[in-house]
Amino acid sequence: MVLKVAALQVLAVVQKQGQPVSKVCHRFDPLPQVLKNVRYKSGKPLENAKVRTAIKQAQAKLNGQGRLVVRPSGTEPVIRVMVEGDNKGLVEEVVDGIVEALTHAAA
Repeated sequence: MVLKVAALQVLAVVQKQGQPVSKVCHRFDPLPQVLKNVRYKSGKPLENAKVRTAIKQAQAKLNGQGRLVVRPSGTEPVIRVMVEGDNKGLVEEVVDGIVEALTHAAA
């Protein structure tokens, strides 16, 4: 019953504004996001000095204009590298730099 009331309230707002639902309910524009996984056989690649440097350089390149998450998977021997930001080219560049360092460390 609660969902029906909520749906009716949304429809009332849509009708009042006289615009399509897609415009009335549009709340954000998704940012470009890239997620890559780097598989490793053993060890702790995230503790590698070159990997740590690559992560610091990536944060500097983003300069507060994006989000960077580098973490080990909880279920498999994989490091997940995710970056999102306004500039797709920069996002891809940052991910690739970290992935390259991880790939060398994981070899």
